[in-house]
Amino acid sequence: MEEGQLILIDKPLTWTSFDVVKKLKFAGKFKKIGHAGTLDPLATGLLILCTGKMTKQIDSYQAQEKEYTGTLVLGKTTPSVDLETEFDAEFDVSAITPEAIQTAVQQLTGVIDQIPPIYSAVRVNGERLYEKARRGETADQVDGGIKSRVITVSTFEVRSERFPEIDFRIVCSKGTYIRSLVRDLGLLLQNGAYLKSLRRTRIGDFRIEEAETIEGFISKNRPVEPLHS
Repeated sequence: MEEGQLILIDKPLTWTSFDVVKKLKFAGKFKKIGHAGTLDPLATGLLILCTGKMTKQIDSYQAQEKEYTGTLVLGKTTPSVDLETEFDAEFDVSAITPEAIQTAVQQLTGVIDQIPPIYSAVRVNGERLYEKARRGETADQVDGGIKSRVITVSTFEVRSERFPEIDFRIVCSKGTYIRSLVRDLGLLLQNGAYLKSLRRTRIGDFRIEEAETIEGFISKNRPVEPLHS
């Protein structure tokens, strides 16, 4: 097996994490390559990829703490809790105060139980939840329900100068769904919320500033064609 390497990529908007894997596998002619933690297509930011023998380290990278920045919007909801799906409800936000937002954020900080969103890759009864969602099932209709998981949100900072848009920074454990935090923030405010934008800025000690674009990595690592005499 090839020795392998660790690759830090700044995933572009609309690309799936698997799109990045496929692109780099073909461009770099890697026999074995995988990523250490999925990013939704509508999220950007740090994606760790491992090749060759380094793929054995994927689980350890996946387990590391993550940091995200982004923007959520109060007053509207979508089934996917982001802009992948159309708005399905609208709420009056005039009674929401900065103090109420901070109180709700505090309730979502620390060790908490979190229910994954219906639009997620979690398997229930042998099927991905997003497959059920795309058939029209809601979370309440999932046979056996969606099981909660224990996660840790060590930092949840918000700024509401652009209310009803809320800018945030979140530091959390493996398995945390930012869309679920956004959904639950809206519920705690007896309102609604959706995720407008999301960027992963750190995984463990690896930061987005160290990452390359896909194009930059490919151009730097493109095999040199031999000269013909």
